[in-house]
Amino acid sequence: MSTARNLYEDLIAHLGRTSGLGPGEAARVVADVLSYFSESAEEFVRRRHAELKSQGFTNDEIFPRVAAELRGRRVAAPELSLRQLRRIVYG
Repeated sequence: MSTARNLYEDLIAHLGRTSGLGPGEAARVVADVLSYFSESAEEFVRRRHAELKSQGFTNDEIFPRVAAELRGRRVAAPELSLRQLRRIVYG
């Protein structure tokens, strides 16, 4: 985290000023956001599949939903077919 803290010290300070978070809390938020957006498309697909599966969704419901979510990701993921999404999860 020290590297990220150095790179994003101004953002951490801004969060502290605007949200009331302490420096450690603001640094943790920045680290969490960076981690979230550094997730690869494959990691995202696997994570979302597991989350939705645990909520009782079927694969027929999950894969179109995940495909739509991928298109809306802040860091654009490649366009993946439903078959490619299944292959990421099941190999």
